[in-house]
Amino acid sequence: MFHANPQCTRLASVGNRLAGLLVDFCWLTWVLLAASSVLGYAQSPGFDADLALAARYAPIFYQGLGQTPRFDYITNFDFDGDWRGDNNWQNADDLRFPLAAWVYFSVCETATHYFIHYAVFHPRDWKGGNRRGVVMSDLLRLGARYGRKYDPTGAVDDLVLAHENDLEGCLVVVAKSRTGQGRERVVFVESLAHNKFLRYTPGTGQSANSIRLEGQRPLLFIEPRGHGIEAYRGSQRQLRAAVKGVVRYEYTGQADVPGDGEPPRRLGYALVPLETTLWARAQAGRNETYGEQFNYGTRHITVAGKRRAVWLGVLGSAFLGINGGRNMARPPWGWFDRNERHRPLGEWYFDPAATIKRHFQLGNNFSTSYTAHPLLRAGRRAQR
Repeated sequence: MFHANPQCTRLASVGNRLAGLLVDFCWLTWVLLAASSVLGYAQSPGFDADLALAARYAPIFYQGLGQTPRFDYITNFDFDGDWRGDNNWQNADDLRFPLAAWVYFSVCETATHYFIHYAVFHPRDWKGGNRRGVVMSDLLRLGARYGRKYDPTGAVDDLVLAHENDLEGCLVVVAKSRTGQGRERVVFVESLAHNKFLRYTPGTGQSANSIRLEGQRPLLFIEPRGHGIEAYRGSQRQLRAAVKGVVRYEYTGQADVPGDGEPPRRLGYALVPLETTLWARAQAGRNETYGEQFNYGTRHITVAGKRRAVWLGVLGSAFLGINGGRNMARPPWGWFDRNERHRPLGEWYFDPAATIKRHFQLGNNFSTSYTAHPLLRAGRRAQR
């Protein structure tokens, strides 16, 4: 019979207590980091108004779940307590890190419309599976390097490569009330799915270019594993890859954390500003968060009826990722439509009014002159 050494038993007990304290510390660190992100932005002018507006029209996301639901849960980039991009794949599998439901946002406006960007983060794009997808990505990387001249759109890269970090999102356009009586309404929605901006107007959701609203909240579907975003239809075709079901994320102002058991059917999410998180980190160009940078130079937008030159310079343009396809995930100012590669990079994010006007062929009643554009340091912060 084996007799335990009392000293070893005491050491084991101490070790268990230390392990418990470490878990508690991880949770506390996450809470403090999340709170600091929101509170830091809250000190800037107009935050409360922007948050209230983004909350009012925040989409309802139907997130499809693959074979490993944890890798399809929505969370924040720094869910693991740091801003490194090259450890998110690994840490996504670590149960010490809760995957609280945060969605990034930013707001700008013209005299006629509000433009609200929402961005949804997942630590992994695991197309092809977690292990096989990465192995295939490594094998395909060399081929893609030589094959890109036969695929100038870059679509092959995005469709076949699993990669570390994944950020996709949508743009919700709200028409202002002409009477000032609060009759604002969603009029356009665009979503990003694998380097393609999908264009929608409110409707039944049955036609290719219509999207259903619940109140004034767009209903969007996030595919499992690859996380492309499109209008929610609930069809068998759309849901066939969601082998573990679908979780409905809706804005509640609280970042719910899914448990480790059966996947939940509903979760609440909270909003966190892009301005003081991913945008702030991008100002340093290439760093522990961003593996690639791009010189955006000077951009021209219209503010209060006058063209204004805004110097952006070098910004982080793709997240640092070492698993699967290297540096494949991009922030909103790095997003592009593969059918519009001739357009300036980031135009969809920096100048949404002009982009929407072009995409939907709108007339002069649709203003492209900004009254507020905080990321480009233009205009005012209107209290709404």
